[in-house]
Amino acid sequence: MLFAPDAEEALEFVVALVNTEADASRSGADELVTVDQLTDLLARYGYSGRIDRDQAELAAVREARGQLRRAWTLGRDDAVEAVNRMLREARALPYLTRHDGSDWHLHATEPDAPLAERIRVEAALALVDVIRTKETGRLRVCGADDCTGVFLDLSRNGSKRFCSVRCGNRMNMIAFRARRAES
Repeated sequence: MLFAPDAEEALEFVVALVNTEADASRSGADELVTVDQLTDLLARYGYSGRIDRDQAELAAVREARGQLRRAWTLGRDDAVEAVNRMLREARALPYLTRHDGSDWHLHATEPDAPLAERIRVEAALALVDVIRTKETGRLRVCGADDCTGVFLDLSRNGSKRFCSVRCGNRMNMIAFRARRAES
């Protein structure tokens, strides 16, 4: 295990959220343009607390998505500034809690805080673990030429290069065809 379970869950949510962007999604379209799409995403990851289900909340989450993509791609030292800013702007006060069948884990905002703020803070807390364990190299952008999807490399040796099997297979096929054309 590289990270605490709640940190891993938060990082996996960031991956799912960021990969709703048009240039990272499977469909090639922005997959976070309606309140219903946001509701579906939140349901898949068990988000609790205040959820307004309105256009303002959707816009705020879309803005958080961009901030989290930028934080994901920063080096370790630069990520510290981004993480500290997210925590400071939310006036985060970490506390242990247990709810909805989850064991003790960290939160740093109240359940009635705006959703986008809670998303940023939970991601920031997870990134604290990543930075402290010197594992920022596990936060990756897909190695496929035509994909900007992000992923969390939890493999034992940290050698994953692609966000999905689909991207890996596509790049392997391109390399195979190039080798074949040379011979």
